[in-house]
Amino acid sequence: MSMVDTGALRLHVQRIGPRGSRTSRATVVLVHGLLTDSLASYYFTVAPAFAAAGFDVIMYDLRGHGRSDRPPVGYTLDHNITDLEALLDHLRVTGPVHLVGNSYGGTVAFGYAVRHPERTASLTLIESEPATPAWALKLGRILDRVVHELAHNEADTITWIAAHRGHNMARLAKGAARLARETSLGQDIPASRVLTDVQIASVSCPVLALYGGDSDVAELAPRLAELLPDCRTVILPGHEHSILVEAPATIGAHVQSLVTETCAAVTAR
Repeated sequence: MSMVDTGALRLHVQRIGPRGSRTSRATVVLVHGLLTDSLASYYFTVAPAFAAAGFDVIMYDLRGHGRSDRPPVGYTLDHNITDLEALLDHLRVTGPVHLVGNSYGGTVAFGYAVRHPERTASLTLIESEPATPAWALKLGRILDRVVHELAHNEADTITWIAAHRGHNMARLAKGAARLARETSLGQDIPASRVLTDVQIASVSCPVLALYGGDSDVAELAPRLAELLPDCRTVILPGHEHSILVEAPATIGAHVQSLVTETCAAVTAR
C-alpha cells in the first residue's frame, strides 16, 4: 500500500508495471466509480493483465473512498479532477497518459482530458459519460436515493442487500452509507460544473466508449460519436452497468488494443 500526500489530502495509490527490466510501453491510469467502488475493482480485474502487457499501471482510491482520506466537504467533480492532477504531478508522470474511467471515474477522466489535452494520450469510458446537465440531474436523483435509503434507513436496507445481493455487497453498501452520511458528496456532485458541447468536442484524443447492451447509459453512444472527432463505441450484449466486473477479459482486450494502436500511431509520426 502507498499513500500519496497531494497537499490537500492523502490518496491511496497502487502502481504496478512490467516485471524485471522490461521498459514500460505506456502509462495507464485507472479511475474507479462512486460509493461502493474502489481501486480494488481494477486490481482484481484488468490491472494485472495491463501490467503483464508492458504498461505502467496507476490506480488510486478517490477522495472519501477506500483507504484515501475522507474530508467532510469538497466532493465536486472539479475537486476529483484536481486530485488526479496533483497525484500525477506528485508521481512525476509528465507525459501523456491513457485514462480509463469506470462509471463516475470516466466522468472524472473526461474532465481531466478537457483540462489537459496535452497530457491525455487516449481515453476509455466504461459505462460512463461526460458531465452534462442531464448527467448532473441523473446523479442528483441517484445520490438522493442513496442518502434516503442507506443513510436514513440503513439497517433495513443493508439487511435487504445482504439477503438479495450477498454479504460482500452489504459490506460495501455500509461503507457507502457512511460516506453519504459523513460528507457533502451527495450535495456536491450534482452541483458540479458541467461541460458544454464545445468543451466535450474539444477532446481530440482517441476515445473508446464501452457499454452494456442492457444499460441505460448505452443510449449515449450515438451522441458521443457525433460530438467527438475520434470515438469508437462497443456494446456488450447481455450486460448492464457492471461490465468491468462481469466481462474483464473483453474490456481489457479492447483497452489494450486502443493503447497499443495509439502508441503505434505516435511512433509512426
